[in-house]
Amino acid sequence: MAKLLTRDDILSVDDLPKEQVHVKAWGGDVIVRGMTGQERDLWEESIQKRKRDDETFNLENIRAELLSMVLIDTDGKNLFSREDIDALGKKAADPLTLLFDTARRLSGVNEEDVGELAKN
Repeated sequence: MAKLLTRDDILSVDDLPKEQVHVKAWGGDVIVRGMTGQERDLWEESIQKRKRDDETFNLENIRAELLSMVLIDTDGKNLFSREDIDALGKKAADPLTLLFDTARRLSGVNEEDVGELAKN
């Protein structure tokens, strides 16, 4: 039988996966971490809000918005803020997609999840 976890056991575990990714176009590596539950809720809410606000629904800056939450420095601090989303979204699509796909995988978000958010 496995150990029954306590509140302190759960809250003390560093359970956010991290991965260093080489971005050739940018000439270096970036650390990507998985989203927290709170971040995922905020990201999903922003997608659904866009759908409510715009009948045609678009996913403009969906990559940059997610990456602003999960690209971190060696101390675990975010590299970008919400104010940087537009600027980040203007970077080349290939590196953004590479990092977005890594962040999705580390956060347990699959393509079906994104499609479901867009559909709902």
